[in-house]
Amino acid sequence: MDILVNIFRGLLGIAVMIGFCYLISSNRKAINWRIVIGGLALQMVLAILILKVPFVYSIFNWIADRFVDLLNFTEAGASFVFGSWPDEAWMSSTDFSTAPPSQIPFKIGFMFAFKVLPTIVFFAAFSSILYYLGILQKIIYVFAKLMSKIMRLSGAESLAAAANVFIGQTEAPLVIKPYLEKMTKSEILCLMTGGMATIAGGVFALFVSIIGDDYAIHFLTASIISAPAAIVAAKILFPEEHPEQLNTNLEVPKDRIGNNLLDAITLGTTDGIKLAVNVGAMLLVFISLVALVNAVFLSIGEFTNLNATIVEATSGRFAGLNLEYILGLMFAPIAWLLGVASEDTMLVGQMLGKKTVINEVIGYIDLQAVIANENISLQPKSILIATYALCGFSNFSSIGIQIGGISALAPSQRQNLTELGMKALIGGTVACFMTGAIAGMLF
Repeated sequence: MDILVNIFRGLLGIAVMIGFCYLISSNRKAINWRIVIGGLALQMVLAILILKVPFVYSIFNWIADRFVDLLNFTEAGASFVFGSWPDEAWMSSTDFSTAPPSQIPFKIGFMFAFKVLPTIVFFAAFSSILYYLGILQKIIYVFAKLMSKIMRLSGAESLAAAANVFIGQTEAPLVIKPYLEKMTKSEILCLMTGGMATIAGGVFALFVSIIGDDYAIHFLTASIISAPAAIVAAKILFPEEHPEQLNTNLEVPKDRIGNNLLDAITLGTTDGIKLAVNVGAMLLVFISLVALVNAVFLSIGEFTNLNATIVEATSGRFAGLNLEYILGLMFAPIAWLLGVASEDTMLVGQMLGKKTVINEVIGYIDLQAVIANENISLQPKSILIATYALCGFSNFSSIGIQIGGISALAPSQRQNLTELGMKALIGGTVACFMTGAIAGMLF
């Protein structure tokens, strides 16, 4: 019976997401339902193969473990740069479950500064090496070929969707740079939505560092199965009106990053530093703004006596009228649709809300804090669904990142990028939520 309930909740969630995209579609009559059905089928098949077929699971779990091993090599460089004192301090401050609530932000911040940000720099350099050697392009081509055959996409769309699985939303357009200027609005939205729904290798390292090595397989799976979901959402939101005119050429550009291997490592390291600094700065600013907003809301709650009511109604899960509580109310119905346990919908809902309004890093920090807090218990299924639903770049700041990054490569597309920004955010969010629903079905 529980299996049937899981499947029903997941299918209901997917149907609602698809229905929402249909309602705001730019041209409902032009929707190619073959692409929609093919994309949903591919997403479901990939999820079942990876998570439920032991042989396939073992392969992807091995790949995820090798990622973790690779990230662990960062320790050598970090130890040389920072010395031994961060490790000594870290070992004495990693027990989140027994830490006073006031110390948890310090412990998470310490982890970011000395354990997480260095992995971003290292992984960016390593990805640059793989790209220079042509290894990453071959992997991208295999995934692109699969999606092109099943969903009849253009060559540029297939390559972009596959690239987004492995590299960032600003790096993936480089793979299709020769095609960018001539891409249609539907193709551009497909590119943007794919970037919103998936994650980059450096951020994969970040998430593993936050939540733990055991979740590496889930981050890898989420990024892979969100790619076809992003295509489904994009092709409903803005269907291709003249598919017969699309360029189906599936050729990965031979451009290499850097003049030689050392140059590639240098460029990758520089990009990694920019990403790490950007992540740190964004966290500093947004967490500060959240604290400011919460102070205002809590003052209102204190004046109206809402704080005490909220604390009592939520059994202490929320401190009062704050941003977390408001976002929880807004996104709790969505969390329920994805299959989250009823008693956990408010907590998971506020994580989904923060991911969309602020960014996914904040969502995962909240998830880690809740997991580590012995006074709050989330159901294992709720944790799994949240892990998958949060795994993507779909947030407001990504709109600006994509407009700036892609328009630098294709200036003539700037107007299309600005017009499609909100739809890309919606499509990416829907794709991540569909992935969460499928994870809940297969729990």
